[in-house]
Amino acid sequence: MGLSITLIIVIITAIISIGGFNNDKIKNDLIFYPPAINRGQLYRFITHGLLHADVAHLVFNMIALYSFGEVVEQVYEFPSVFGTKGKLFYAVLYLSGLVIASVPDYFKHRDNYHYRSLGASGAVSAVIFSAILFNPNGGIGFMFLPGINIPGYIFGGLYLIISTILAKKGQDNIGHGAHITGAIYGLVFTYVTTKLFTDLDILQIFWRQVTGG
Repeated sequence: MGLSITLIIVIITAIISIGGFNNDKIKNDLIFYPPAINRGQLYRFITHGLLHADVAHLVFNMIALYSFGEVVEQVYEFPSVFGTKGKLFYAVLYLSGLVIASVPDYFKHRDNYHYRSLGASGAVSAVIFSAILFNPNGGIGFMFLPGINIPGYIFGGLYLIISTILAKKGQDNIGHGAHITGAIYGLVFTYVTTKLFTDLDILQIFWRQVTGG
């Protein structure tokens, strides 16, 4: 059995991120840098997701991606969902999530020569929220609070609220705006693709699970 798309992304991201920790050339060539994008380096919309600031940043994102991505990838391959095209739809979700989550920051900082960003958080958020839409009651736990799980739909709401508050404060170097955009994109992508390519009513499925119907 071959490697999952999720595991392939995790491996590639880990290798490049680790290589970039102490190599400024790798980081400078791949990081999200609006002035460089203005010069035609559009690939940076994707390659910034292959870089991370440090080990903790990398580990946190990759654990989240592997935990949710493996599930979403399998669900996408269900015959009632995307079937044999499941892996393709999953890859599109992840890669387009990297791009879409960065678009607001690009327009906000396109003439800012001091702005740089990196990390796969926007795409990871898209994957997490796609998972929540399919399984809103699935328990989500926290490494620092072992044994405590909350339903996915509650986690999703809290995630968006907290990210919005932190984004408005702007007192740290975390791209909360990309988290929010990625999360919303994950919901929209899942709804639109299931609407166009399957017979599923994903919103009805979500609502029935939340309400116990």
